[in-house]
Amino acid sequence: MKKFILSALAVLCAMQLGAKDYNASLFGIKSNGTTLNTSSIQKAIDYIHSEGGGRLVFYVGRYLTGSINLRSNVTIQLNEGAVLLGSTNPYDYPIDSSYCALVRAVKVDNVAITGKGVIDGQGREASYNLLDQIQKGIINDPAKYDRPDGSRRARTLYFRECKDVTIDGITLKNSGDWVQTYDQCDRLKINGITVDSKAYWNNDGLDIVDCRNTTVTNSFIDATDDGICLKSHSHEHMCENIEIRNCVARSSASGIKFGTVSAGGYKNIRIINNKVYDTFRSAFTIATPDGGVVENILVDSLYAYNVGNAIFLRIGNRWTKGSVGSIDGVTIRNMYCELSDGKPDAGYEYEGPVEDLPRNISPASIVGLKGYDIRNVKLENITIVTPGGGNPYYAKVGTSAKELDAIPEMADRYPEFSQFKELPAWGFYIRHAKDIAFDNVKFIAKNRDYRPAIVTDDVKGLSLADVTFEEPGAKKKQIHTYQTTNIQINK
Repeated sequence: MKKFILSALAVLCAMQLGAKDYNASLFGIKSNGTTLNTSSIQKAIDYIHSEGGGRLVFYVGRYLTGSINLRSNVTIQLNEGAVLLGSTNPYDYPIDSSYCALVRAVKVDNVAITGKGVIDGQGREASYNLLDQIQKGIINDPAKYDRPDGSRRARTLYFRECKDVTIDGITLKNSGDWVQTYDQCDRLKINGITVDSKAYWNNDGLDIVDCRNTTVTNSFIDATDDGICLKSHSHEHMCENIEIRNCVARSSASGIKFGTVSAGGYKNIRIINNKVYDTFRSAFTIATPDGGVVENILVDSLYAYNVGNAIFLRIGNRWTKGSVGSIDGVTIRNMYCELSDGKPDAGYEYEGPVEDLPRNISPASIVGLKGYDIRNVKLENITIVTPGGGNPYYAKVGTSAKELDAIPEMADRYPEFSQFKELPAWGFYIRHAKDIAFDNVKFIAKNRDYRPAIVTDDVKGLSLADVTFEEPGAKKKQIHTYQTTNIQINK
């Protein structure tokens, strides 16, 4: 990873030293916020590319544009006060293309968007105008739940099969769909960006899809869908050699998530010193329902506040036709998490749904499939604080063999921590797993709960060292094991 960072910095410095600056006004690009500049900006990009590369510099102003395409060796430099403003006309975007976005880059190298300026997709207005055309019968779209298909709503950035990509310093706002997607890119560097995108549905803050040699650092993301999300759309590719460090994420879905689409998988991922808050679903999720392989994952120093769930690791079998994925080698350490006693994303313009009820507050969970264990998971120096207060008269699953056996597998369901409805533990539920180790893990329930803290089912190898529980007035046994072998408990 150090070699990759040094190499990326060298490439960036070489680009900057050799780059020529071109003022946007040189190409007749207007900064009045009303003139549509799509053709002028595209001409500028094409010209700079033909001249061997350089920077297209935008100064203070509002630059209205439809979809533009980056070319190799071109940097868009947005100086402070410059706003690249997305058109609200849906026909200014390739709405019948899988690459529908305001700024697109496909199979190009040495490209960047830098500076302290803003890209504002105006996604709400653009999506409403798209919906208007659908309702009038001009555009054929099923508009599920009265929402246009995501492939027709413009993302802010879409980079596909690019090398040496730098996104630095900018602010991204108000996307019509996922804010930024990087798909099968190599040597991707994202640093110091701000995402403020709560304009419409599916506003994932950052989607890294089957990328290699990637760093995401020092960034703030506030989005009405998953905050920082790694995906794998191709069975021939995977997310590999990725580091996410010193970031903050707020999300009306999951904070930091692997999945949901996970065809190839994830390998050698480091998530270091990040914060998550006001998150409707899990602070940290790994879901592989589509055959993907997950190996060598490290989460270190994750701090989560007012979230719906702490940790969710899940193997499923949704679209794989029998080719089931795997999770082998996950370490989560130095984590502090406080769960919400209400709806943690309350107040978002597009909140997550109230779903999968009745259930009491869900535990963290590691859930494989029968015959497909999640393997080699270590949790070290963890504190999980939950409201507790599970009420058996509202929802109840006990710890009898009959009740535990009745918890459904749900292999083909969309993987979410609440999918099982009620689970029999208030702290951690583990099922279909092998070689799970807890070391210095503290569970704190603020209110008495009818459930034990930890429940295991079909686990081969369980080590609990220095695991402690705080629950007001509780005198029950806090660890319940079922069909679990090779158990070591050290206080």
